[in-house]
Amino acid sequence: MIQYPPVPSYYAASANRAPRRPALLGPCEADVCVVGAGYTGLSTALFLAEAGFRVVVLEAATVGWGASGRNGGQIVNSFSRDLDSIERQTAPDHLRLLAEMAFEGSQIIRERVRDYRIRCDLKEGGIFAALNPRQLRHLEAQQALWRRFGYDKLELLDQQAIRARVGTDRYTGGAIDHTGGHIHPLNLALGEAAALESRGGVIHEHSEVIQILPGHPATVKTREGEVAAQFVVLAGNAYLGGLVPELGAKSMPCGSQIIATEPLDEATAKRLLPEDNCVEDCNYLLDYFRLSGDKRLIYGGGVVYGARDPANIERLIRPNMLKTFPELAGIKIDYAWTGNFLLTLSRLPQMGRLQDNVFYSQGCSGHGVTFTHVAGKALALAIQGQAEDFDAFVSLPHYPFPGGRLFRVPLTALGAWYYGLRDRLGV
Repeated sequence: MIQYPPVPSYYAASANRAPRRPALLGPCEADVCVVGAGYTGLSTALFLAEAGFRVVVLEAATVGWGASGRNGGQIVNSFSRDLDSIERQTAPDHLRLLAEMAFEGSQIIRERVRDYRIRCDLKEGGIFAALNPRQLRHLEAQQALWRRFGYDKLELLDQQAIRARVGTDRYTGGAIDHTGGHIHPLNLALGEAAALESRGGVIHEHSEVIQILPGHPATVKTREGEVAAQFVVLAGNAYLGGLVPELGAKSMPCGSQIIATEPLDEATAKRLLPEDNCVEDCNYLLDYFRLSGDKRLIYGGGVVYGARDPANIERLIRPNMLKTFPELAGIKIDYAWTGNFLLTLSRLPQMGRLQDNVFYSQGCSGHGVTFTHVAGKALALAIQGQAEDFDAFVSLPHYPFPGGRLFRVPLTALGAWYYGLRDRLGV
């Protein structure tokens, strides 16, 4: 059995208690076998269990070990490429459905938290912060775009208004999404896992899938067991490994880094983020930050293409934090960690079938907290024979990275350098 090392994150250190879930030993049967116990897998499995399906989830490590338990914890609506980009790439009927789903993930999360009483420090309000006039004009266009598709909860902020919500002089203005917000991401995953089990679903941790044999039923094999299932859902995202090479050719794991300070005193926390909103800036290589439930500043950013772990995460992220909040120069950093998200060339998510009964969803491209919950619903409905939402995602183009696996990292990094230079120049 492969041993997955513990994640040295604030989230792991402050996680709610969870049971040990034994590895799969021997054969079993299920209506649906889900590969991966992150948000995509848990969301899919919970929707199916609520509909009466027998669901088995196989997880190589532990619940939320991957991106779902390591991310910035920000509830951000829409997709990594917005609806204007989608409009150019799909049919009007699909666009209408995708526009509706663009703002549904935040609702699903709140419903899960409410219905299953999940303790995950849910806070309201997400801010997009503009560093220059060009970025502020982009937010004005984004507000108009979202209004065109029926969403009116994005409020523009001038310089004075954003200064009242974020204690820094860096920003020209911004916007607040009133249905955005933030959560303790690992505790959300653990809560959804417990909700699934309360509905009769079964989760096997330390059960890495090594082979999927097609058929009716399909057979999903681990080193010590196997599941015979009428349907299979692949939900490993950046941690699927080499299980399905054709999916790997259309995506690239990338690392993002996060630090968490020691707990701040109440006055300092109130100065930094008076309304306890989360914030992300509008740069291509963006920074994001928020307060934890115990008033630590959680600050993340940067992208490592190819998902290599940096040698010194604090050295990479702390200077950005101090540009935003110079008063934290003497603050201690208690935690520093990295996690992988899965990038696609189009920055749009990928959903589809490998066989008629083997489904996949991947490539959140940095918008995973909300998209994964939308994906779970779409996958569950498709398995029940209602594939309209699923087909809307399938309609989006799935491009392979140019240069294949060998050159995708340097070519993508070169593109990121170009956009990063534009951010620095404000053009």
